[in-house]
Amino acid sequence: MSIPSSKPKLPVAVEKPTPYTFDLGHLLAEDPNAITLDRSAIEQSLAEIARDGAQSLINQLLTTCPLSSTTDGVLLTLPAPTTRLPREKPVPEAKPPTKWERFAAKKGIKPKTREQRKNLAFDEDSGEWKRKWGYKALNKKGDDDWLVAVDTEKEAQRKEGTSYRGDGRRQRKENMKRNERKMRKNERDAAAKMGKK
Repeated sequence: MSIPSSKPKLPVAVEKPTPYTFDLGHLLAEDPNAITLDRSAIEQSLAEIARDGAQSLINQLLTTCPLSSTTDGVLLTLPAPTTRLPREKPVPEAKPPTKWERFAAKKGIKPKTREQRKNLAFDEDSGEWKRKWGYKALNKKGDDDWLVAVDTEKEAQRKEGTSYRGDGRRQRKENMKRNERKMRKNERDAAAKMGKK
């Protein structure tokens, strides 16, 4: 049985006529020297060039970047990148402001905070916090009452086939449709403004 021969250790220092340039933020080592490949052993030549580049990058990282020891191991802090990388896609164009955004900017209206956007309100009758809209929400209050006071004058003016019970739901549906129409109109107006520019 033969003992496997160990590979000779390669030198840690990499000597080149022109030194490498580094961008440690991107872990980039750039070799400005001309590459000469041995035609008979291209794989071997490429492996040696790659090994030299990796060794010089590791040397640079260990000599210039701060090291810190933690419970997870040794951490190396990289500096900020200096090389600007090209984008795959162009920078997206800014969307044109909607009619509401233009109005809000003109009047100085700020967007609601996270607390203001919460869908909860205090119900005085039950003494509990309930949803403002949605399932069993405060905006549906009174829809399921078993007894309802009816104004005789308004009842006389009511359309045939409608009742007081469906008024709240009809009003909410109408508001939703009106908001959707306004939203579509805003989108058309914004697209038309972009077309003019």
